[in-house]
Amino acid sequence: MDAGPAALELSQSQGQGSAAGKSQDSHPMYPCAKLKLDQLFLQWLSLPDSQQLVSNLVEDAKQGKSLKGPSSSSFTTPLSPTTAHAIFSSTPPLSPQKCRSPCSPMSPTRRQSTSSALRRPPLARIPQFYFPSGTVPVSEDVRGLFHARVNALFDPHPAGLNLEQFSSVVQEVCQLPTILAHPWFERLVSGSSERLVSKAAFVEWWSSRQLVAAPATRRLWEVLRPDGKQHLTYADFRPLLQAVLQYHPGLEFLADTPEFQARYAETVIYRIFYTINRSGSGRMSYRELRRSDLLDALFALEREEDINRVPRYFSYEHFYVVYCKFWELDGDHDFSLERADLARYANCALTYQIVERIFEEAPRKFSSGVPGRMGYEDFVWFILSEEDKTTETAMEYWFRCADLDCDGVITPSEMWHFYEEQMKRLEGLSQEPVLFEDVLCQLHDMLQPAREGCYTLADVRRTRPQSSLLFNTLFNLHKFMAYENRDPFALRAEQLGEEGQVLSDWDRFARSEYLRLAVEEEPEDMQVDAADDMWGAAGSRGAAGGSKMLLEEGEPDEDDLVAGLGSAAGAAADFMAAGSDANSGATAMDAAS
Repeated sequence: MDAGPAALELSQSQGQGSAAGKSQDSHPMYPCAKLKLDQLFLQWLSLPDSQQLVSNLVEDAKQGKSLKGPSSSSFTTPLSPTTAHAIFSSTPPLSPQKCRSPCSPMSPTRRQSTSSALRRPPLARIPQFYFPSGTVPVSEDVRGLFHARVNALFDPHPAGLNLEQFSSVVQEVCQLPTILAHPWFERLVSGSSERLVSKAAFVEWWSSRQLVAAPATRRLWEVLRPDGKQHLTYADFRPLLQAVLQYHPGLEFLADTPEFQARYAETVIYRIFYTINRSGSGRMSYRELRRSDLLDALFALEREEDINRVPRYFSYEHFYVVYCKFWELDGDHDFSLERADLARYANCALTYQIVERIFEEAPRKFSSGVPGRMGYEDFVWFILSEEDKTTETAMEYWFRCADLDCDGVITPSEMWHFYEEQMKRLEGLSQEPVLFEDVLCQLHDMLQPAREGCYTLADVRRTRPQSSLLFNTLFNLHKFMAYENRDPFALRAEQLGEEGQVLSDWDRFARSEYLRLAVEEEPEDMQVDAADDMWGAAGSRGAAGGSKMLLEEGEPDEDDLVAGLGSAAGAAADFMAAGSDANSGATAMDAAS
């Protein structure tokens, strides 16, 4: 295509400029890009409008006129904004703006192309998945199914439902454990002389809390939560535990011992808050309840007639072990422990340094309200943390004890503060002490902290269950020696339960201690056989026999004290065979005699 004389002249002048540029830079950085730009320029120069523009510019240059770019109102220029700015301006171009003000409108061509580019097909509508108020909209099908179930159970009883009939509503309509029907029924009929739950009252209570399509944990939360409160306390669980004690067949033998029932309910509530209430404030939030397994434990409690087969929270055997341990240490039976009492735990397995830290209330504030006295609630926290150091609460409990300066890091100097006493005790038992340097190397290789020699709570959590060795090495002499002389194959066998399930450290401890106590109570009837059911009725009879004598309120007489402390003394005698001091067992037997 003929580009015309003007275009040819401009092309020749550009060629001369290019030759001069080559003399300055004979090795361009991007040769392929330069060739492409030259090709595009020649293509642009071959256009008729471009030739006319170049001819006018050459004529203006010959006449000495100032060069001005064409306006968009006269004709449409093929130049891009960047190219036009480079030709008709002597200043560097500005960076392109992301948005334009109303005072600088776009050219018609640009505006038209931009608007056409923004024309996209509408996106698919994403359903709402977050509801700030926590209320999920209910479809008409779900609401209709709910009312159909309610009508099927309430219509045959126009006056209302009694407790037994209301249990069917809780199970079929609300899909909750039937044990919750008892405390819930009392809430709905409070102030009514007929003691019947009407259909209108139930639907109004359920719908006002928007529970038709709520998850099961939310329904459990609303059943337990009193009106006007956004948390659960100890008192909110007492109606539930009263129903368990009154209606569960596995606790019928406690019907004649109301004081023992109170201790059982108290222990179960403490265990629930120990596991679920991670903040330790005594106020359980909905978020904590939602992350827990309390609902699963309640369903298991409904399925099992033997309550000891529900080890999570409700096991009577676990309660019996906890209370017997407390009764053994509480020599004056004032329902509180001193430093010397706790130091005798497990035949003086704990160091005096850690006992002092516990009574300084480093891990948690005592609930007894008396300085230097540990109450039963504090002891429950202690024994659960001591016998199973792999739980979240236990790791925090012992970490706060070992962190002397409360800086969030356990340093070697703090570890030596506790381990020094361990070495002296090993020497007193004629055992070869393990050097502190060797202990540090072993713990470092096992836990692999992020910072050498500094153990944080994150390091402890990351390396569980091996992290329990850190605390046993510093605090518990018996468990430290047992680890040094461990048999890996025997340890694996102990971790498996009767049906092959893996047992926690607490489950294994509670089972072995309960069997020991039960044998002491009924040695002629209790035959420990691997083929027998160790969790069956024989254990319940043994527990019932000891419970009536152990847990009398007030000052017990001499006969009851002898019978009650017999099991605890037997447990202490077994520990004497390991070469430990048996002062606690001898003291208990002397006091009993």
